Amino acid sequence: MDIDFTPFFQKYESLVSMADRLFEKIKKEYPQCVTCKIECSDCCHALFDLSLIEAMYLNHHFNETFSGRKKEVLIEKANRADRKVYQLKRKAYKDFQTGTGEDAILEQMARERIRCPLLNDQEMCGLYPYRPITCRLYGIPTSIGGRSYTCGISGFKEGKKYPNVNIDTIQKQLYEISLELAQTIKSKYRQIADILVPVSMAMLTTYDEAYLGMQEDDKKENA
Repeated sequence: MDIDFTPFFQKYESLVSMADRLFEKIKKEYPQCVTCKIECSDCCHALFDLSLIEAMYLNHHFNETFSGRKKEVLIEKANRADRKVYQLKRKAYKDFQTGTGEDAILEQMARERIRCPLLNDQEMCGLYPYRPITCRLYGIPTSIGGRSYTCGISGFKEGKKYPNVNIDTIQKQLYEISLELAQTIKSKYRQIADILVPVSMAMLTTYDEAYLGMQEDDKKENA
């Protein structure tokens, strides 16, 4: 691909650095509550989606890091995980259509467990330096839509007040980077910045000119 996404990746990395600082701040204030450690892979089974910029960043480093048989094995794992994600989301959609409340569906989805295809046999992430922001913040209190969440095996107690990270604010910033990218390449797909995909799909997707909806004139300008 002839498009240089470096400026957008750098903006994303700045957001990553901020997330890391927030995690370290809370870990320093509540060391007895943050129980994250090497080979703890609880967060590697959580179901969540990535914004366009985050998916493209992960995809870029996946393709740079792996090749040959190792990459083939990971793609096989990603395909299996993606089928499971699809089945869960299809069921959630059917439940919603038949009257199940959105809160109940979200709670059920939060309880689902799917092994991340990047989790290796040593229970460690194969792309740890480039892991998503959700992975980086897992283990400390966060809030989404005004509701608080934290890792179930952490030392944070339900009902007590702790500082938390507002995920909605981070998602808004991720969207803004994704939107700027889409506008810069003049994508013909108006809602491409709204796309959210699981890690498995981010690994499997080819983020080329056709996928991104670039016109012929725009491709020449970015070549």
